[in-house]
Amino acid sequence: MKIGRLNHVGVAVPSVDEAAEVYRTMFGATDISEIKDLPEQGVRVRFVHLENSEIELIEPLGEASPIVKFLEKHPKGGQHHVCFEVEDIIKARDAMREKGATVLGTGEPRIGAHGVPVIFVHPKDFNGVLVELMAKPELSH
Repeated sequence: MKIGRLNHVGVAVPSVDEAAEVYRTMFGATDISEIKDLPEQGVRVRFVHLENSEIELIEPLGEASPIVKFLEKHPKGGQHHVCFEVEDIIKARDAMREKGATVLGTGEPRIGAHGVPVIFVHPKDFNGVLVELMAKPELSH
C-alpha cells in the first residue's frame, strides 16, 4: 500500500462556528464550508479549504459523540487526527492489519465527511497520532 496525499488535519473544537471565525480572523480564510452534521459518527464538521489541504473542524453532535471525551481532556480543542488519501480503502485496511496495526471499530469502512469510505487506525501505531485513511475522492476541492 502506498500512502497518498494529506487530505486534511482534523481539529476537535467545542464549536465549529467559533473555530471557523478564528481561521477567518487570524488567517483571513474565506473558503470555509457550510456545517455538515454526521449523526452516524456523532459529529458536526466544517472544512477550512487551503491551497494544498484542508482543516476539518469537528464538534460533538450529542453526548455520545467520540469527540466529547477528547474535549474533556482538551477543553479548548486540539489536533484530533490526520487524514491521508489511499487508492483502495479495503486494500489499505488489509495492509494495515497485515502489518500489525489496529483498525478501529469493526474495520468496515464507513462514509466520512467527504462522502467517501474511511477507516481510522489506532494512535499507538503512529507515534500517538490518530490516522484516518480515506478513499481518494474523484474530484478534489
